[in-house]
Amino acid sequence: MDKVIDIEERIPSLRDRRKKRTNRKFVALLLIFLTLLAVLLYSQSKYSEIQTITIEGAVLFNQKSYQAASGLAVGDSMWSFDTRAVAQQLEKLEWVEKASVKRNWLTGVKIDLKEYVQMGYLDRGNSYQIVLSNNLALKQPVTIIDGPIYSNFDDEKKREKLIDQLADINPEVLQLISQIILDSKEKDADFVTLYMNDGNEIHGILSTLAEKINYYPSVISQLEEDQKGVIDMEVGIYFRSYADAYGFAEEVSEDENAEEE
Repeated sequence: MDKVIDIEERIPSLRDRRKKRTNRKFVALLLIFLTLLAVLLYSQSKYSEIQTITIEGAVLFNQKSYQAASGLAVGDSMWSFDTRAVAQQLEKLEWVEKASVKRNWLTGVKIDLKEYVQMGYLDRGNSYQIVLSNNLALKQPVTIIDGPIYSNFDDEKKREKLIDQLADINPEVLQLISQIILDSKEKDADFVTLYMNDGNEIHGILSTLAEKINYYPSVISQLEEDQKGVIDMEVGIYFRSYADAYGFAEEVSEDENAEEE
């Protein structure tokens, strides 16, 4: 009769290896179970909900309105929304140029907005509207004016030409403009009158406004101290005092004569 050989007795290490494999499988299953349990507990806890929504870059409208537009709310699941989809929803707003949405740690959401730049205020007669760099005139009327006023620019095409010109004006010159008035009577050319914050007046043509007005600092640097007047930029560039342009000197003279009589 053949003798039966016990392999495990001759190679004891096989038994140890089998036990180790069994232990590793058990540990792996235990880790999977604990992970699933942790996910389940997390999903049922407040730590899986949005607790804070931070919005940066909101100037034209308040944060509450932007949060409503995003569709997100405190208490919603942190994982029930797609960040890119929320950003695209915000970018549908005509005054928003770019938006990004990120999850901030475990319970926060951060929204970064880039609004179109405010270029000035459209004069509507009894009210004003903010004009943005994309030529949008916001419907909400405003009462505080802290930029140039655009008069007779109700026509969107005319206003678009104006915005294109303003984009090419040097910032230090742009901030000196108080009001721009389009000559509504002239049809052949878009003549404009600009009132400057320093007391001067500019006459120009809309199509060449940026090209000419960028020389404004050089022009006024050549004037005498406190000398104010009209700077004609329609063809060339030349200065006339208010006395020469509007006859203020003659009016003063007449008043003085009347007082003497």
